[in-house]
Amino acid sequence: MCSEPPLTRQQPSRRGTVGYGGQAVTEGVMIRSPHHVVVVCRRSDGTLAQISRRLGATAARRVRRIPLLRGAITLLETLWIGWWALRFAQRVSMRQELLEHSRLVDAVSIISMAVAMSFAVGGFFLAPVFATRWIADTAADPIWAIVAEGFLRVAMLLAWLSLMGRLPDVRRVFQFHGAEHKAIAAWEAGDELTPERVARYSRAHPRCGTSFTLVVALIAIPIFIALGNPPLWWHLLSRIILLPLLTALAYEVIRFGGMHRGNRLIMTLFAPNLWLQALTTREPDREQIGVAIAAMEAALDLEGERA
Repeated sequence: MCSEPPLTRQQPSRRGTVGYGGQAVTEGVMIRSPHHVVVVCRRSDGTLAQISRRLGATAARRVRRIPLLRGAITLLETLWIGWWALRFAQRVSMRQELLEHSRLVDAVSIISMAVAMSFAVGGFFLAPVFATRWIADTAADPIWAIVAEGFLRVAMLLAWLSLMGRLPDVRRVFQFHGAEHKAIAAWEAGDELTPERVARYSRAHPRCGTSFTLVVALIAIPIFIALGNPPLWWHLLSRIILLPLLTALAYEVIRFGGMHRGNRLIMTLFAPNLWLQALTTREPDREQIGVAIAAMEAALDLEGERA
């Protein structure tokens, strides 16, 4: 991570907070605060479009205190909020005459998300099972097939992210992803939210969703090893059934890392997660950082945390 600007007495560090997160969207940034979510996108004429909403009862604050359960709730909320933010960004980027067909756009977005999730489950969790099944039949210890399956899953994730980052449109989204990380990191450090100050921060963040996918893949290795080498039908079914547990465990790991960013030992253990973000973030320009700052400031205003 890059060196961070010194803090002033009026700007205490907020490294222990996990109240703010975000997501990159088409030509914009979404910031989620404890009680609100804000999306800011840049229009083709250079002006900014903004939308916000208050998080309702779905937050289930009491349940959020229960380990594992809070991870499942957060994952479902993140999927829904992410789709809502992407839909807004898509509408901002569309020509005005196409807005009349917004229902069709929503339907296409839902179908696209369903296809993407099906591909993720099938491609990253089921395909490695078939690809390494022969090892269980030939190796002296069938456990090696489970180990190979886990590392193949990680390799597929790295390859997919690397290829996606080469697409011009995706690369631009990755720049907004880096801007989002920088803006959140600057606020957590208690620094001023100006393009000059925010630009100095690292574009890698321990609570990134990219880190989440990697942690899920790594946690799966010992859990699947414990299951041994079952029949193929149970081998495949277990990868789907245990996915909620894996995501809940990954959430706890990411949350722990985000709350201990000042601990060098923990950050050393999280180094692979930060390295992985080199594939999903790019260095943003000042305009992209400005969009992220606008989203962050709007979220802070809604929470009453900015003077």
